[in-house]
Order: sequence, then C-alpha cells, then structure tokens
Amino acid sequence: MKTRTFFTLLSLACVLLALCTACGGGGKSATGEKKPVPFELPEIPVMLPPQERGTFLAQNYWNKFDFKDTVSMWGEDFAAEQIFVNYIDIIWRVDIGDATRSIKKLLATAEAADSLTFTRFLDLCEKYLYEPNSPMRNEELYIPVLEHIVASSAVPELEKLRPQHRLEMALKNRVGTQAADFTYTLASGATGKMYNVRADFTILFFNNPDCSACKNMREEISSLPLLSDMIKSGQIKVLAIYPDEDLTAWQNYRQDVPATWINAYDKDLTLRKENIYDLKAIPTLYLLSHDKSVLIKDAFSPQQIEQYIAYLMQLN
Repeated sequence: MKTRTFFTLLSLACVLLALCTACGGGGKSATGEKKPVPFELPEIPVMLPPQERGTFLAQNYWNKFDFKDTVSMWGEDFAAEQIFVNYIDIIWRVDIGDATRSIKKLLATAEAADSLTFTRFLDLCEKYLYEPNSPMRNEELYIPVLEHIVASSAVPELEKLRPQHRLEMALKNRVGTQAADFTYTLASGATGKMYNVRADFTILFFNNPDCSACKNMREEISSLPLLSDMIKSGQIKVLAIYPDEDLTAWQNYRQDVPATWINAYDKDLTLRKENIYDLKAIPTLYLLSHDKSVLIKDAFSPQQIEQYIAYLMQLN
C-alpha cells in the first residue's frame, strides 16, 4: 500500500480527541427534536500491547454505531463524514489485511442495516479512497469496496458497470506485481520497450502538453535533490510518456522536457485503447524497481517517490 511504510500508528489520544470533537451530544434540542446520539469508540482492553491497539480499533471501530438511525446519523448536526475520515485515517496505518477485513465488515453491516446507510458509506468510500484529488486516496483500500459492490445483491446490475471497470483497472499494475510492458516512440521515430529501460528505478510519467499540473510535476521532479542527483547518475530513468494523439502539441512542447529523460509518445495509442494503465487522471506517476515491479502506483507527488527511495536506501 502506498506510503504505508512511512507511517506509524496514530496516537490513540489524538484519535479520541478528534472523534470527541466531531460528535454531538444526545438527547433533545430546545425545540424537542431528537439530537444526534454521540459516537462512541470501542473500549480498548488495557492489557492489549500498544502495537495491537490500532488493529483492535480498526476492527471494532463501528461496534457502537447505530447503522439504522438514519435520521440523526446523517443529519446536519452529526459529523458522520468526519467520523468516517477518522476511521480511514486509522485503517491507513494498520496491516493491509486487517484494513481490508475492517472495510468488508463495515460494508456488510451497513448493507444489512439500511439501504440509505449503505449508499452513504459507498459514497464516502468513493470520495475519500478513489477520487484523484483526495489526500486519503488509496486504491488498495478501495479494492474491497469495489469487490463488495460487484458481489452485492443490493446493487442493481446496471449500477455495477462502472465499479466493475474500476475494479478491473485497480487490479492492473498493483504494487508488488510486474508492471505491464509497452512500446514507446521517440521524436526520431526510434522505438523502445519499457522493459528495456535499465536503471535501479524507473519513473513512469504519463503526461500531456496542455496540462499545467504536468508542468509543475516535471519541475518538481527536477528540483528534488535526491531524484535530480540519481537521474543525473543514471540510477533513475524517467520515461515521460504522452498517451494521446495530438502529436503537434507534443512536438511543440517536447523541448521543455529535460534532456536526461526519455521523452516519448504512444504511437499506436495502445495504452488508451487497451487500458494497459489506469490513466483516469493526468499526470500519473509510477515508480518501478530495477526489474519493473511496481513500487508505487499512481503516486501522490514526486516527494512521495523521493521519500520512498530514501527509505529503501536507508534499509540497504
């Protein structure tokens, strides 16, 4: 899972404080209307080792949550979305197997309780785990959500089409697997295979000329000291790929790409036509190892890549 190595378990005191400030009190308001029931965390056994408390919290987080109380649960005064965000922040930091089991348990409970509750949790999962601009985006955590939707009898078949496609793309080029090979073409007309790029690390940079975010990311890669030095020494190769068809635009901007990078395009548009890589947003960054195993899929930023490489270098 992306960047999981760089995090330790949350301070439980901080989590408790965040949750307490996010939840309203129970009872009735001055007008006699029912007020939201406060959210309660499970009681963590005092004898549980510190390293196991995060896992316990992830597995039991929703134990006291009333999934059937849709009126107060989704009312304006009840911070259900913040409670969900705090939950995601916790499962980000536990073992992926424990996180997956926790998500499956949450969705199964929500589906059995109420259709509105189930739908709202699916929406929140999409918003925070899938949308490109979410700071909590995490495809590995979104996969069990997609699997649940596809298998669910509560979801109409037509509404499964998009999740099925998303699941298909999510299962491609996962962290720890071999990245899919492809052919690229240089401005000279020469071609090459991605697998034949020789370096300790390969950065795949899917980009296009009219993308300001691509320009910013390109400049960021060049400005980061570790990445810049390793690119100059040949330890890192950057393969910048233009996956679209307007070659005039690509030709006009290709001089802006550093000469030390491999600047290429997909002549036959194979990447798009065959959905070899999930390019739901441009730019998209991948970090590959020397044998083209995926280390980071769809990185948040060049800094994430630099931090990960620095971490690997410390291990060695």
